Amino acid sequence: MLDKLKDILPHFFTPTTIIDLVIVALFLYWLILLIRGTRAVQLIKGLVVLLIATAISNLLHLTFVHWLLSQAITALLVALPVVFQPELRRALEKLGGGEIFTSSLPHLNEVDLSRVSAEIVQAVYTLARTRTGALLVLERTTGLEEYIDRGIKIEGIVSAELLINIFIPNTPLHDGAVIIRGNRVAAAACFLPLAEGVQISKELGTRHRAGVGITEVSDALAIIVSEETGEVSLAVEGVLARNLDRPTLLERLNKVLKPEPGRRSLAFLWRKK
Repeated sequence: MLDKLKDILPHFFTPTTIIDLVIVALFLYWLILLIRGTRAVQLIKGLVVLLIATAISNLLHLTFVHWLLSQAITALLVALPVVFQPELRRALEKLGGGEIFTSSLPHLNEVDLSRVSAEIVQAVYTLARTRTGALLVLERTTGLEEYIDRGIKIEGIVSAELLINIFIPNTPLHDGAVIIRGNRVAAAACFLPLAEGVQISKELGTRHRAGVGITEVSDALAIIVSEETGEVSLAVEGVLARNLDRPTLLERLNKVLKPEPGRRSLAFLWRKK
């Protein structure tokens, strides 16, 4: 037996096989990072339960139950592209032009990034102090042109004063989101997709759901100011961090927006906070 293993192993563990296994392992790791914290986790758990139940029914010779479960799994496999459409879209965006090959906000140098972050933070906490609701979206590598086209285009240099004026209540632009592209306010009064994740608290309103929703379908960042409490929240990759103070928000903006070679997904930085 040992002699046979010695003969087989050299042929099995060839350089090509090892490279093959490493590529598959990296792909699975990237896939886990991609779906972690999204509704796909619950869907996969349900699929695993069905597979286990099918195997058990087969072992116990429960013919009718096994047939029903097999048909259900077949139907689910056909429906997977529809069920996982948001996750598949995110995966293709990251593969083609997202975090794997490019860094965030490539057209801004470090000085511009620092200035834009400081102006945004100043505006956000001025609005928070007066409990003025606001939603700011920072475009990264995924284009948000479809949402910009539906809003009112501004193309103004980012400044705290401009952002504060946009969100003054009962003005034409205050309802909706502001989308920031690079160092410019691209558009205001933009309407965004609402979050579909089950992890969103029921106490959160439409503004928070829209902020999380845009980060589920793109790699954008969303900053939300609550009109009821003045609480400041930051959403990225479908994860919402609530009740942030000024230094924490500035630190996280700089951490996410600063171009760093080989930077991975950053949602895990505050997933458990």
